[in-house]
Amino acid sequence: MDFNLEEEATPFAYGAIDPGLVYDLMTKDYLNFLCAHGYNSSTILLLYNEFYVCPQHFNFANFNYPSITITNLDHRYSINITRTLTNVGSPRTYNVHIQVPDEVIVSVEPTILIFQQKSDKKDFTVTLSLKPQINNKADYFFGSIVWNDGKHNVRSPIVVKNSH
Repeated sequence: MDFNLEEEATPFAYGAIDPGLVYDLMTKDYLNFLCAHGYNSSTILLLYNEFYVCPQHFNFANFNYPSITITNLDHRYSINITRTLTNVGSPRTYNVHIQVPDEVIVSVEPTILIFQQKSDKKDFTVTLSLKPQINNKADYFFGSIVWNDGKHNVRSPIVVKNSH
C-alpha cells in the first residue's frame, strides 16, 4: 500500500533508491560466465579486448546474482552457494531470515553481516538440501532469504527443483 496516495503499491513502486545492499557483479563474474558457456580465451579477447584465462571450473550456482536457482537437487546431497553483498549505505548490521517450505532445508553462514562502512563487501554461504521424505510429485519449491537491518529488506528468491 502506498500510504501517500492511498492506493495499493505495485512492484514498480518498491524501487531501489535506498537498497542498503547490492549483489555487485564485476567484469570477472561476466567473463567466468562466458567461460562456463564454452567461450575460450581467444573469443573473449575479441569481446573484451584483453586476454583472460578461463578458470578450470566455474559453478553457475555461484554467479553473484540475487536469485538462487538449483535444478535437479537430489535429497541425498546438499549444495553450497556463495554470494557477496556490497553495502551502498551507512554502516549497518543485517540479520538473515529464511523463508522456505518444509521440504527444503536451508542454512546461511554467517547469520549476521556487519558492514562498517560504505562499499564494504561480505560473503555468505547458503547450504541447500531437500528432506528425504518429500513428495516426489512436487517439482519446484520456492522460498527466499532476507537480510534485514531494521530499515532495509534485501530479498533473494530461492527456487529448488527436485531431481525425482
